[in-house]
Amino acid sequence: QLVESGGGSVQAGGSLRLSCTYSGFSFDDSDMGWYRQNSEKECELVSSIGSDERTYYADSVKGRFAISQDIAKNTVYLQMNSLKPEDSAWYYCAADRVRWSTFEPVGNGQCYSPFRSWGQGTQVTVS
Repeated sequence: QLVESGGGSVQAGGSLRLSCTYSGFSFDDSDMGWYRQNSEKECELVSSIGSDERTYYADSVKGRFAISQDIAKNTVYLQMNSLKPEDSAWYYCAADRVRWSTFEPVGNGQCYSPFRSWGQGTQVTVS
């Protein structure tokens, strides 16, 4: 189970920290990622982190977002700084990464993704 929190409304240039608390599996077993889905249902992998702490960031967020994890709290974070209106979206935590990607039902749309477990999402609005 994945539960996101931390979304909200913020002015451009502001910051938010998203949290994803997971249960039922070990962080050592799977990479974890943050996706976002905008109002046009376009889905994008924003960031991911592996059990070896290897990280990935989409070009659109490099230098502004930072992913981290606290194994003791079973939580993965996404620190978002210098937010822009185009960052407005529903943000979803994902886990259970496999080798191939498929279209996964996420929110009101779908994401082409190698992740198989998803949270319910948290909304971020930047004005």
